[in-house]
Amino acid sequence: MITQNPLLNKQNEVEYVVCSANDITERKQIEKRIEYLSYRDSLTGLYNRRFFDEEMKRIDTERQLPISIIMIDVNGLKIINDSLGHEKGDELIIKTANLLEEAVREEDILARYGGDEFLVLLPQTREEKAQDIAKRIKRNCKKTKKGGITVSLALGVATKKTLEEDIKNILEKADNNMYEGKNISSSNRKQEVVEGLLNTLEANSNETIPHVRRMKKLAQKLGDRLDFSKSQLKKLSLLSHLHDIGKVSISEDILTKEDVLTGKEWEKIKKHPRKGFKIAIASEEFALVAEDILSHHERWNGEGYPRGLEGEEIPLLARIIAIVDAYDVMTSGRSYKEAMSRERALKEIKDCAGSQFDPELAAAFVEMMREDEN
Repeated sequence: MITQNPLLNKQNEVEYVVCSANDITERKQIEKRIEYLSYRDSLTGLYNRRFFDEEMKRIDTERQLPISIIMIDVNGLKIINDSLGHEKGDELIIKTANLLEEAVREEDILARYGGDEFLVLLPQTREEKAQDIAKRIKRNCKKTKKGGITVSLALGVATKKTLEEDIKNILEKADNNMYEGKNISSSNRKQEVVEGLLNTLEANSNETIPHVRRMKKLAQKLGDRLDFSKSQLKKLSLLSHLHDIGKVSISEDILTKEDVLTGKEWEKIKKHPRKGFKIAIASEEFALVAEDILSHHERWNGEGYPRGLEGEEIPLLARIIAIVDAYDVMTSGRSYKEAMSRERALKEIKDCAGSQFDPELAAAFVEMMREDEN
């Protein structure tokens, strides 16, 4: 408010005073918003790294000892981003933030420290109690397997017990403990993420567990007939399980559509081998079949996708899975297509030998299936 000098009358008395005022409510709201954003993560609403670092310095006192830190890393964020897109990756981060908020105590300081990293600062907390909270976080993760994107986390705990210890070293120790555990069970953690994607795919499409089981059984029988090694049979089983994992990136309405797909929808479908390749290559265990996943829709005559490979350019396991997959789809049916008889499906396989399918493998498969009839 601005007040001018008062105006006096002839008796030298104050006649009136002129005042003016500016409404600064909007400015104050903006200032509060700026202050909020400076200390908050815009995606999750949790505290950010800047706030965490300042709080860590503030509570680094003898009165707050022991001070524990939990370092948390989200497993498989890159796999989710590559297969489902960054929007789904953000959904995973938000889901993780909510899960962590439920697990920590009111007095704890929870922050998103980086892209896929979270930190919990626990004042006046012994390491045993911090480990209990870490276990509670892990239990919450298991609950996410029931639906949607599975949350898989790596955690590391460290505790400052004396004032002489540097709290930055405690933070580094928590980070090292987290990565040590992450490296020990890396393949299991990535497998958790991929299994979560498979569950999502099953829920949103016709790619059911029974379909995969039937494919595995047929692929194994054909592999045995071709004198495959144990290693090849193991890869064939894994490929049966993962061959269509890339379809998890395609919307449910396209995957379950009963009408003929439009040109644009078909182009989206044709991208799933590349998406599946990206998912598989991210894990050492699944990378064994990444090339086969990429190639399982190629055709012997070179008219397949995504690369138009021809003949023996197509990996052997991909050629086998193409036959087994086609047969099972034909005989079990889909929401958009009625199942056909076993004999008619075998005739289709035989008729497409040399164009869609490897002619020798197709002949071996048909012979195997007809022997089973007898």
